[in-house]
Amino acid sequence: MPQPYRSRILPLLAVAAFGLGAEEVTHLPVGDPARRNREVAIQVDTLTEAASGATLTPGELAAKLDDVRLVFVGENHTDVSFHQVQLQVIRELQKRGRTVLVGLEMFPYTAQPGLDRWNAGKVTEQAFLDDSRWYLNWGYNWAYYREIFLFAREHGIQLYGVNTPREVVAAVRKKGFKDLTPEEAAAIPAQIDTNSPEHRRVVKALFSDDESGLHTMSDQVFEGMFSAQCTWDATMGFNAVQALKRSGGPKGIMVVLIGQGHVAYGLGIQRQAAHWFDGKMASVIPVHVEDLKGKRTEKVQASFADYLWGLPREQEPPFPSVGMSTRGGRNGQPMAIIDVPKDSPAAAAGLKVGDVLVSMDGTPVKDLETYNTVMSAKRWTDPVVFTISRDKAALTITVLLRRPASHAKETTPAPKAP
Repeated sequence: MPQPYRSRILPLLAVAAFGLGAEEVTHLPVGDPARRNREVAIQVDTLTEAASGATLTPGELAAKLDDVRLVFVGENHTDVSFHQVQLQVIRELQKRGRTVLVGLEMFPYTAQPGLDRWNAGKVTEQAFLDDSRWYLNWGYNWAYYREIFLFAREHGIQLYGVNTPREVVAAVRKKGFKDLTPEEAAAIPAQIDTNSPEHRRVVKALFSDDESGLHTMSDQVFEGMFSAQCTWDATMGFNAVQALKRSGGPKGIMVVLIGQGHVAYGLGIQRQAAHWFDGKMASVIPVHVEDLKGKRTEKVQASFADYLWGLPREQEPPFPSVGMSTRGGRNGQPMAIIDVPKDSPAAAAGLKVGDVLVSMDGTPVKDLETYNTVMSAKRWTDPVVFTISRDKAALTITVLLRRPASHAKETTPAPKAP
């Protein structure tokens, strides 16, 4: 689906940011028993060790990780400051003499050949984006991650796809584990733990905002979604461990770059990875000291992560989004709009649920990759001219990529085909 507007938490587990719902996800008494019942203070541009409350420099963090082999660094996919934190962690570990490997949520393990060509310096940036199907596998603007990829290649840091194809996770959500095809089952670990009440509580907190639809979701639908979340966590944990065992060596450390919802409280990927890895693991999660709603977050649960990195208030993403959510765009399926948030450019322009995308700026929207590629060249204030199909009629709708309170719209009939 297209990028979430304002990093909204969308259905199907596109976890990019933490919602502020009935239970705030940063204040749950879960996780490490030694830390779960107390809070730790955080400050902007300050790195805090949750266990002691001590503040650290990035170099001191790297020293603290000397006996750690797996570290999970959470991200908000559309926040530049989160990716800067990830790059600082990687840089400091490399400076300390560790053999750094980087695991990537954004790529399934099936995309490894393209990553290997990047690792070897055999392709240009544009060739890599095309070869690896960046705008199909991930979709977020390449510029968010570019510095990390360039630093890794310059310093011989190997990148690994640790996810599984989206279609496999969708199959788990829809059918459960027992009804997977042999091919689908082979794409995920044989052991996936779905029995943690604490993890269920965290996932419900992640989806507790009104826009997620959790309040209207049946138990059966939630269980399917939760199974999919566990599948993601277990597969990424398993593949990260296998890559570390193959290529890490005695000084190896695998740094997994992953949505923060997968890292919170050690109940997602870290808990699943423990099935295959008995070495020491750690988590680093950046936290906004003030969020978009103006709510200050000066303390979080000490069990939330091992290390907390305070960041300033989240701003609008530097790269624009139309704001809508879609279904389809893969395997020849048309892209249909399934959600249009009221404060989005899509809503201001008049796009509606049920509209089917036909073209963008004259380019036929044949799949999700095409949509994301066109959007990657856009900046705030740019227009996007959509041709859509609505109730079997063709319409042209111009979406102006403006931040809230500055939207405008223009709707005209599309010319009929000869």
